[in-house]
This record gives sequence, structure tokens and C-alpha cells, in this order.
Amino acid sequence: MTDAIFSEAFVKELEAEVTATRKCLERIPESLFDWKPHEKSMTMGYLALLVAEIPKWITHMIEKSEIDFASFEHFKPTNAAELVAHFDENVKGAKKALSLIKEGELAEPFSLKNQGKLLYSSPKKENIESTINHMVHHRGQLTVYMRLNNIPVPAIYGPSADDRGF
Repeated sequence: MTDAIFSEAFVKELEAEVTATRKCLERIPESLFDWKPHEKSMTMGYLALLVAEIPKWITHMIEKSEIDFASFEHFKPTNAAELVAHFDENVKGAKKALSLIKEGELAEPFSLKNQGKLLYSSPKKENIESTINHMVHHRGQLTVYMRLNNIPVPAIYGPSADDRGF
């Protein structure tokens, strides 16, 4: 298959996850940004930000061919509306970057670094695939945080107990 076909498929897969992800992010109150279920867990605010920023990773993979943990800038939302707007901006950027992929580009390497030190490198195609899955994984984690705080969980792949009134 060509890079254009994969790019189109990645855009469709990303779009399929956007609505449910946005619904989750909209429901995270800033009063719970510092909440976490366990001392080893990340805070709800950081987890929500992670979900909102994962599409930005796709843009970096395509346009910059690397992400360095030390220099990757994180947005600092103060409320759910800013978080959702950031997510929407990141999705828009990822879709644009995907639409501009040239033939052969998905075979080029993407590198993950920390303070310039290479952690791993593999083809962009593999990383884009796993990044969309990564977003879905963390969105699932976020729904558990939501449930533990009595925040209604939206329907994702079918009705949730909150949507059905259970």
C-alpha cells in the first residue's frame, strides 16, 4: 500500500476517536486536575492533558521526525474548555500533517529522545499506528478516573451506564 492510503486510513482512525475523546475531556473539572487514585498514578489533569496532546505527537513525528521529552512543550490548561480547544488544535494539526505526507515518508525513522539521548527509533508508520492506540488507551484510563469521581462517562463504542441511566 502507498503512504497516501495509510495516511488516509490514519486520518479516518483518528477522526473515529475524536468525538468520544472530546466528550471525556469536556467533563474534566479543573477542581479535580490534581486528583489521582494512587500515589504512583498521574494526576487527572496531567492524564487529560496527555490525551489531548497525543495527536500533537503525530504532527511532530511527521514534521520533525523526533520528540525529545526534555524539550517537548506542554500546554498548561486552566479549565476544560482550554483543554478541549487544545485537543481540537492538535487533532487539526495531525490531520494536516497526515494529509501532506509524501510517498516514502512513512518509512523514514522517527526518534524518541530524552535530553538528546536516543531512546528508540523506528519507522514513522509504526509510530503513528501505535500513537493512536496510545491515545485510546489513556482515554480508557481517564474514564476510570472519571468513574471514581462520579463524572458521567460518555458513550464511546456503545452506550455507557451513565448514558443508559444505570
